Amino acid sequence: MTVTYELQHPLKPEQFRALGQFANTYGLQRFRFDEKSNQLRFEYDASRLRESVVENVLRTARIPVLRRIGAA
Repeated sequence: MTVTYELQHPLKPEQFRALGQFANTYGLQRFRFDEKSNQLRFEYDASRLRESVVENVLRTARIPVLRRIGAA
């Protein structure tokens, strides 16, 4: 499953570190930040993680999510 979020502003170094810690979460396959479009994309195994878990981690890491763009 892939979910994409539009961010309010670019990520700060401490937010990248928080995402790096999340990268070790079981079921997360990868994430990518696109600086040009200011979007953060997560790929995860939906049988192991739910989108609500991904969103909770983003809130905890204080990632400035503006809105969810889509999921596939």
